[in-house]
Amino acid sequence: MRSPERRDFALPTDFTADEIVVDNGGGTAQPSTPTARTRSPRHDTREKNMSTTLRALAFGAVLSIGAASSATAAECIAPANPGGGWDFTCRQIGKIMHDIGAVDKPIQVTNMAGGGGGLAFGHVVNERSDDEDLIVAASQATATRLAQNAYGGMTADQVRFVGAIGADPGVIVVAADSPYRSLNDLVAAVKSNPSSISFAGGSAAGGFDHLKVLQVLKANGFDDIRSVKYIGVDGGADAITQTVGGFTTAMTGDMSEIVGFLKSGDVRALAVLTEERVPGFEDIPTAVEQGTNVVAVNWRGLYVPKNISNRAFRSWAAKLQRVADSAEWKAAMEANGLAPFTKVGDDFQNWVDGVVASTTELSKEIGVIQ
Repeated sequence: MRSPERRDFALPTDFTADEIVVDNGGGTAQPSTPTARTRSPRHDTREKNMSTTLRALAFGAVLSIGAASSATAAECIAPANPGGGWDFTCRQIGKIMHDIGAVDKPIQVTNMAGGGGGLAFGHVVNERSDDEDLIVAASQATATRLAQNAYGGMTADQVRFVGAIGADPGVIVVAADSPYRSLNDLVAAVKSNPSSISFAGGSAAGGFDHLKVLQVLKANGFDDIRSVKYIGVDGGADAITQTVGGFTTAMTGDMSEIVGFLKSGDVRALAVLTEERVPGFEDIPTAVEQGTNVVAVNWRGLYVPKNISNRAFRSWAAKLQRVADSAEWKAAMEANGLAPFTKVGDDFQNWVDGVVASTTELSKEIGVIQ
């Protein structure tokens, strides 16, 4: 039997704060001027001329961080405040690059929050499109927002995606006493009677958790995706509560959200949406091995400005590969609940192109975008 077409897609994760903080490589965020912090104007996603707004905000960000940019060879922009996933990506990858000798000087980290990553994206596109010493933290959220036109008309082809080296795997789980023992059992039930099955997830309609379930169903030949019942709640813990309490049939989320519930025996994972079983959770089968070729992970990676040279692009890809191969990164993944997921260079760029295209198509089908 011919395997179904693989479909990969992206994760929306909201970052709405609007502060810019510069870290000069010491691992702790430092203010960019003698004042404590410099605030950019709050980004209003309802503005009709959103791209113009982002351009203006990014220009202000350039002015605010200029005084702190003189001492380092490279900079990593985290499009969120300190403490989030994008901040983790910049600080961990930047630190390890220096520790293993991939770069000569510590990488400066700049937190540039606003517009769910749109402020940083606009800054790179409009102000630093050929800066070979700049990298920017990205994730599935970046690709999804670009696919759903959340960045004021800016598009994925205005930057280059250089690589991803870790991920939080997607999962589909049911309550421990559920009659569904496998992903195929659950899919068959949806196809037989869509109205009898419901899913809870920690993202809104059209977000990663929602799209994940729809992608699984489409990969199994179910096209009436608007009939699928999905309840978006406030985070993965609430989604699991809905399922364990019997209010929904299944929960769709990330591995990091279900670990405690797996250990307590409250839920049973039907599938992890990775290419291979996750270390430490080898008893959970992948969707792929059950015949559903869907990979859905919240990858941690980087993009770079579009107009840098191919030499510089390959250099950043090689540096990122060195981090992925290091013992330091393996320890960081284990400590933060990430699974191996390594794609760098042109391979990753081509993969992201496919992610954006499939997410755009599915988002149109469910009415998220026109």
